[in-house]
Amino acid sequence: MQHATTGQKKWLIRIKQQKQLIAMTVPLVVLVIVFHYLPLWGWIMAFQKYSLVKGISGSPFVGFDKFADLFRDDRFYQVLRNTLVMGLLNLITGFFGAILFALLLNEIRFSLFKRTIQTIAYIPHFVSWVVIANIFTMILSPDGGTMNVILEKLGLVESPIYFLAQEEWFWVIHTAASLWKELGWSSIIYLAVLAGVNTELYEAAEMDGASRYRKMWHISVPSLMPTAFVLLVLSLGWIIQSGYESQFLLGNSVVIDYSEVLDLYALNYSFQIGDYSYGAAISIFKSIVSITLVVAVNFLSGKLGQGKVI
Repeated sequence: MQHATTGQKKWLIRIKQQKQLIAMTVPLVVLVIVFHYLPLWGWIMAFQKYSLVKGISGSPFVGFDKFADLFRDDRFYQVLRNTLVMGLLNLITGFFGAILFALLLNEIRFSLFKRTIQTIAYIPHFVSWVVIANIFTMILSPDGGTMNVILEKLGLVESPIYFLAQEEWFWVIHTAASLWKELGWSSIIYLAVLAGVNTELYEAAEMDGASRYRKMWHISVPSLMPTAFVLLVLSLGWIIQSGYESQFLLGNSVVIDYSEVLDLYALNYSFQIGDYSYGAAISIFKSIVSITLVVAVNFLSGKLGQGKVI
């Protein structure tokens, strides 16, 4: 009893010591609750035969029928395949691309050139997908597009290729566009980590005769690993949350079997067919898979001794 009382006193003392921090956190917690948790009330539609006229309060409950319909739909598995493949390709290329870009940029000693490259690499992140999709459409166009002109000059093709109408090319094109858009932005954290590495380590390695490649491999890369692992764990939750903007803008009716992802699938069912319950069921499925992935990798991280992120 006395032990419990002592614990409560410590708890109250800690609250009193951190009252300023707690007061600063309250508005943010309220914002998260209002904009992230209260909308989850709409998930109840996934268990109803939702009608716009009757609303949530008047629509009849159908249990897990919508989820059963979802898993019986062959189209769902095709869309899930597209989502996972594009998510994994973006994760792999973005993860390793950002690390490699940061390592190479860190080796540049001419600071003006380094800052210029950094700035140029950041710009695509602030460009909308509408512009990015138009740029790629022009580059890959069969009518004077840069890619076809180069291939024809090199003698690799006899006639122009309509890349955006080739199903097998869509995943590659989408991955290349995503990498180009986010590579510079994703490397910012890695560059910040490298800037904080003790320069005496590099000097000591140089005195021991280590080449730039050796210094990069034995000092820079190990310095990046803890941060890289944390970012990898956080990114895994987004594999299935690929969005729809890039796929919608780069895709077309010819390649829809390879470009349609879960978000587009849910959007079509909700607003074109009017089955909001089906769209909500897809949203719940995505959230459960994302949470499962993050928790599983976080657990694995703890077992491997890398520390837990959450």
